[in-house]
Amino acid sequence: MSELTKILLDESEMPTQWYNIVADLPEPPPPPLHPGTHEPATGEDFAALFPKALIEQEMSQERYIDIPGEVLDVYRLWRPSPLFRAHRLEKLLDTPAKIYYKYEGVSPAGSHKPNTAVPQVWYNAQEGIRKLTTETGAGQWGSSLAFACAQFGLESEIWQVAASYRAKPHRRTMMEVWGGKVHPSPSDLTEFGRSLLAQDPDHPGSLGIAISEAVSEAIEDPKTRYALGSVLNHVLLHQTIIGEEALLQMAKVGAVPDVIVGCTGGGSNFGGLAFPFLREKLKGNMNPVIRCVEPTACPTLTKGQYRYDFGDTAGLTPLMKMHTLGASFIPEPIHAGGLRYHGMAPLVSHVYNLGLVEAIAIPQTECFAGALQFARSEGIVPAPEPTHAIAAAVREALACKESGEEKTILTALCGHGHLDLASYDKYMAGGMEDLDLSDEVIAEAMKGVPNIV
Repeated sequence: MSELTKILLDESEMPTQWYNIVADLPEPPPPPLHPGTHEPATGEDFAALFPKALIEQEMSQERYIDIPGEVLDVYRLWRPSPLFRAHRLEKLLDTPAKIYYKYEGVSPAGSHKPNTAVPQVWYNAQEGIRKLTTETGAGQWGSSLAFACAQFGLESEIWQVAASYRAKPHRRTMMEVWGGKVHPSPSDLTEFGRSLLAQDPDHPGSLGIAISEAVSEAIEDPKTRYALGSVLNHVLLHQTIIGEEALLQMAKVGAVPDVIVGCTGGGSNFGGLAFPFLREKLKGNMNPVIRCVEPTACPTLTKGQYRYDFGDTAGLTPLMKMHTLGASFIPEPIHAGGLRYHGMAPLVSHVYNLGLVEAIAIPQTECFAGALQFARSEGIVPAPEPTHAIAAAVREALACKESGEEKTILTALCGHGHLDLASYDKYMAGGMEDLDLSDEVIAEAMKGVPNIV
């Protein structure tokens, strides 16, 4: 049984609770702060953006939170998702390592993002909200929210980072198929967007800017709320179904990971996979190395500072203690659009700061080289974001080949790349460049970060 390629769970084995790592951390994470008073934010400070149930989850210290039945009903369209043993990739690399990947590309939107989109929309629907606004980079989150809104009869309005809007038109089409209304960001629909377009009509945009536009629209209508696809505690909470399933699946074949690697942009995919395993590590049940993998063009953990900063560029959100490159930072338009965010999830930043996880940054040409090895052996074309985790897994597997160690490596393949083939075209044509972020650019962006001790 240990040689199975595809490890499945029965529908009856799907977890019915999300896991909240806050309950098990050796130190509580720093609280978000009100942007005006710099005092700890209260639930009321989030009320214009999120429904009460999500605010409670954001601030919760409960270890487990039940997944509502109607959410489970939608999850069952694709969950439990499969765990694969990458036998063919192992053979290609000639490594003694065992490589496992949890595949989230089986969801309707083709990524892990519906794991949080579905409950976010459901909780908003319970409070009578009619429309949700949001931002999206590459489009995985925007399409997931549009899908979820279609399930529960809500409208969705989505601001997509302009560089991705132009580069990935079929993501926009997918969002519109599910009823979403999509705008490039910066847009001429908000005051902040118009001010940026006046400076640069071809502005590439950023996730921080798109968040500002979506938030500004949400706060103007009492029947509209805002939904965020990563970063916040409740988002990472919802994603832990990935790691909880993976724990059960690995137990079925008697496998325990020595190394866990996950691509890390805002933090939801990484936290979703890693936090249940970190719980087991803190209990002393296993001792894996847990490694965040980010792009060299947007190295939030490896080069950013651990500071209180805004989650958006216009400064509309509460201040969060996180690793940041500065809210005004405009990343280069790399192909992994979902990893182009100036900050890291406060919970991921906190566990990194505590030394419970580590982080590396990998250039995009190495990531796409690993992606081709993966696609040609395992058959799945990865989205640009998880190519970073694949590259890290390949590094680890080749190190095992050199040392002769038989490590077990686990990662999450958080989405397929069927709508990202233009980036593969560019890589295979030799037109892709590696981008390193200079200290000077970071220092300039950090000038606008509030000076809060």
